Amino acid sequence: MSLSVAPLVPLWLVITLASIGLLIALATIIARRRGGFLRLAATALMALALLNPSVVREEREKLKDVVVVLVDRSGSQALSVRPQQTDALKAELSTKLGREKDLELRVIDVGEAASADGTRLFGALQTALSDVPSDRVAGAILITDGVVHDIPVDPAALGFRAPVNALITGYRGERDRRIELLDAPRFGLVGKELTLRFRVLDAGRNEPVRINLRRDGQPIGTRLVVPGETIRQQVKIEHGGANVFEIDVDPAPGELTEANNKAVLEIDGIRDKLRVLLVSGQPHAGERTWRNTLKSDANVDLVHFTILRPPEKQDGTPINELSLIAFPTRELFETKIKEFDLIIFDRYSNQSILPPVYFNNIVRYVREGGAVLVSAGPEFSGRGGLSSTPISAIMPARPEGANIERPYRPALTDQGKRHPVTRALPGSETSPPDWGEWIRQISATPRAGTTLMSGADDKPLLLLAREGQGRVALILSDQSWLWARGFRSGGPHLDLLRRTGHWLMKEPDLEEEALRVTARGHLVSIERQTMANTIGTVTLSGPSGQTDVQMKEDGAGRWRGAIEVKNDGLYRATDGTLNAFVHVGPPNPREVQDVISNELMLTPLAQATGGAVIRTALTANASPRLPDLVRVAAGARAPSDAIVLRDTQSYAVRGVAVTPLAVGGLGLLLIGLALLATWLREGRFRANAP
Repeated sequence: MSLSVAPLVPLWLVITLASIGLLIALATIIARRRGGFLRLAATALMALALLNPSVVREEREKLKDVVVVLVDRSGSQALSVRPQQTDALKAELSTKLGREKDLELRVIDVGEAASADGTRLFGALQTALSDVPSDRVAGAILITDGVVHDIPVDPAALGFRAPVNALITGYRGERDRRIELLDAPRFGLVGKELTLRFRVLDAGRNEPVRINLRRDGQPIGTRLVVPGETIRQQVKIEHGGANVFEIDVDPAPGELTEANNKAVLEIDGIRDKLRVLLVSGQPHAGERTWRNTLKSDANVDLVHFTILRPPEKQDGTPINELSLIAFPTRELFETKIKEFDLIIFDRYSNQSILPPVYFNNIVRYVREGGAVLVSAGPEFSGRGGLSSTPISAIMPARPEGANIERPYRPALTDQGKRHPVTRALPGSETSPPDWGEWIRQISATPRAGTTLMSGADDKPLLLLAREGQGRVALILSDQSWLWARGFRSGGPHLDLLRRTGHWLMKEPDLEEEALRVTARGHLVSIERQTMANTIGTVTLSGPSGQTDVQMKEDGAGRWRGAIEVKNDGLYRATDGTLNAFVHVGPPNPREVQDVISNELMLTPLAQATGGAVIRTALTANASPRLPDLVRVAAGARAPSDAIVLRDTQSYAVRGVAVTPLAVGGLGLLLIGLALLATWLREGRFRANAP
């Protein structure tokens, strides 16, 4: 029951009238005139009537308080005896709370976050209470190992004011050895070294342990380290694309898990500025095409020389009046030749500028890993052409001594349709290809490598070859500039020249024989690039076991396959010759970085909300102990070794009865009697007055 007022007139008017009546009544009493107290009673009754008081009687129904039990089912909770402890605590707690008639119990199992961001219990808690008013929440109980990664810093972020309790699984004295990455770069320059920083953690131990390092599955080093010390390890980025590095430490006796004894790091190899030397033997219409193509690539640092004045040209012009610079042959082809990633000879003829020793340097440069591209003109097959120098030893074709001077349309060979350099060149999907004609070609006989394009009379036009550790490309025409100028609709000159140059500089995506593997979630995709018509069996091996992957042809020279794997970790794909590696899942998931159970992470939040953090077992063999359950009123203190829940006293109003006190027959009767008594008393006083 409760008392309610609903004034019949504005409250200020009630107060004003009551104040006037009170002053008159007090003046009458002070003057000791009869009827003062009756006048005061009448004023009070009239003010009460204007206030319209009533008695409100509510019919209430007690509501059940809501308590949420969150059961941590993340990866770390599957270690040692924790699953058995968790199941026992869940069953006992559900039974105990189920006996409370005024409690609504919600039990939720929370797995590891799909985002691999560790254990996230409080996100699940907010979802579980999203349909519950905050004043009905009695509290939350977490069954966990204490390693939770979404603990709110401010208790107000919970959305309710009720105790948060934690029952900690595991036991004291747990041991785990792990690797912690301190500096994990994402990118590195190909051919350069970078530094990894990491340390081995093994609480309370300082005996040296052995670590092993691998790159793309191959061992690259072993060393002894002391737990806790920061280790700096130099590693080299061998190739472009993903370089997968593994660091693993020998397991410790009795440790919780070996899953965190390995750290995996993927570093994308990127190339620094590619240095290209372009030597044009003489000015010609296509010279600008080569320069524009190379300058349009932001990754290319171009050095370009054009031979305008051969040494034998003596016309009497004074040296100080020449605007030319001497061709730095010794500096380019002896001192700094290894600084270039690619050397291009564009219509170069040997005019006694380069002696044989420099051509021998070029041959050696290629065989040791360099690259040369020759764009041949009519001079190629002449006595002063490159074919008559020592460089002919690495050329993939020998000139026949004749030049073809008539229009023809370049076309892809069968091998060209399979090679990544020329496969799917724009316009090549039709027969004949939808691109313009060239009007000159050097007739030559292939001697090595692969012919990707043919020209007049099916003669080879573009040839690629490997020589030792390096590569060579030969274009038997100087007419590619016609495509750049749009002659007879032009053609894909930029794609052709740029792909050829990047293949020479060992771009991984343009390798003709390659095995690539990628992962999206747990779906592993495999691509096999080959010049052959068939491929061998591709086998995928890793934490989920070993299986043969069914490959299907996806265009000329390319085969694809995919397989779903169950477990995270490093996988190796191989066809017996080529190998490729991929890591499935997060390289170093938070869930296994720190797996030793502890009470410290949840204690600040529990104390701030009035809850408790309790370890349920002290040893691995001990049965978990469920503490007492205490329900307290809001603001009351509770013991620190008990599960604390709030008694919210929440209810729902099912009905309301209102009884007026001053309005109606009783109110009118009382007011009337008071006024009558006042009138009679004052009337008698006036009648007795002299």
